[in-house]
Parts: sequence; structure tokens; C-alpha cells
Amino acid sequence: MGITSTSDGAGITTVTVDYPPVNAIPARGWFELADAIREAGRDPSTHVVILRAEGRGFNAGVDIKEMQATEGHGALIEANHGCAAAFSAVYDCEVPVVVAVGGFCVGGGIGLVGNADVIVASDDAVFGLPEVDRGALGAATHLARLVPQHMLRTLYYTARNVDAQTLKQFGSVWDVVPRGELDAAAIKIAGEIAAKDTRVIRRAKEAINRIDVQDVHTSYRLEQGFTFELNLAGVADEHRDEFVATGKPRANKGVKDSA
Repeated sequence: MGITSTSDGAGITTVTVDYPPVNAIPARGWFELADAIREAGRDPSTHVVILRAEGRGFNAGVDIKEMQATEGHGALIEANHGCAAAFSAVYDCEVPVVVAVGGFCVGGGIGLVGNADVIVASDDAVFGLPEVDRGALGAATHLARLVPQHMLRTLYYTARNVDAQTLKQFGSVWDVVPRGELDAAAIKIAGEIAAKDTRVIRRAKEAINRIDVQDVHTSYRLEQGFTFELNLAGVADEHRDEFVATGKPRANKGVKDSA
């Protein structure tokens, strides 16, 4: 359980997230994930990183139960800093990061996926931000890299999900495959990148980041400021307490239901 990293000896380093049952990552886990990705990128033998997860879904965001069981705002602040560190590690990684998304990818998962270079997904994968249902804000910065502006706003305000096939049509998801073929699909595209001259690919990653139209670090930090405001007002605690009490998120419908 936790964060593990393995190398295939051919330039591909795989970082795996495993926090049963739903991959809601505890505060320290986000920092460990950031460290694993950064370490992989700094290793000259790594040509590409695959980020994947075990279990029912790719990512369920932060561990809200941990947050509500901790006195004061320490766990909340740590989780926010941890998310920022992990999202930045994916974006700033010296080599391309391929994410393999199986099942649900919500909350903090969107921050990881939105900052990645290549996305492959299972045919049952869904992506969404339930933040407003938790009395929080965040990762609109990263969802904006996956969907058009007006869909972003609709998804954000309604806390609805969008499926992988829709994202493939937008061009933000590279490939959609059956769940059992997800790892193979990630390895296939990662292998194609790994076969290139890593000296060139590393410069290409840096160049693309430098010409990016959006400063993902600053915009996400701005979003977090509004989350802190909601916490100071006590609004966020009301929503998180409700989530802990019910043990399940509020129902989300697929984006196609409203199309």
C-alpha cells in the first residue's frame, strides 16, 4: 500500500498509487507521490514516466476522513500543499508523464491528469471535480486542460463527471481501451516515447512547458486561496462533515445526460 516505483530497464519508470479502497490519498501520500515522480525525472536512465493506480479507480482526491479526524486546519493545509507538490511534480517532471486512468478520476486526480503529457483511459473511466459538493474549490486549472471552457464551467458548478470517450473526442485523451488492456496501452505509447533520444525529449518537455499559455502553478494557488476562505468561514467543514457522515459522495451524472 502507498506509492511504489519500478523501472523496466528500457527507459520506462512506473509510479503506482495504491491506497485502498478508492485511492483517496492521505496528506503525506501526496508528498511521497511528488518525490517519486521527481526522483524518476532526475534519473538519466528514465526516458518516460507512467503514473498508474491499483484498485477500483485511479484517484478519489484527498482523504477527507483523515482531514475531519484531525484537530485544527493542519491536515487541510498539509493536503493542500501536498496536492500542489504532486501536481507540480507531474508538470515539471524532466521527462514526459503518461497517466493510465482506470475507473474514476476525481478531485485531486484531475490535478494529476490535467498536468500530465499523455492520457490513456479505460472505457469505464470518468473524470470530475466534486469540489463544490465538499465546500471547496480547486483543480479547475487542470480540468480546463481537458475540456472546453463552457463545459468546464458546467462540470464545475454541477459536480458532474465526463467520460473518457468524450475526452478522446476533444483530443485530451490519447486512447480509450478496455480496463484489462489499460496498462498495455500505457506501456505502448510510453515505449514509443522512450525509444526517442532522451536528450531531445527532455528539451522538448521543457520547451513545451515554457510556451504553455497557462501558468498552472499560479492559477492553482489562486484557487486554493478561495478554498482557504471557505474554510475560515466554516462552510467547508459543514460539507466535509456531511460527506464523512454519509460515507459516500453526492450522486453525479455523466455529462452526456445533460447534452
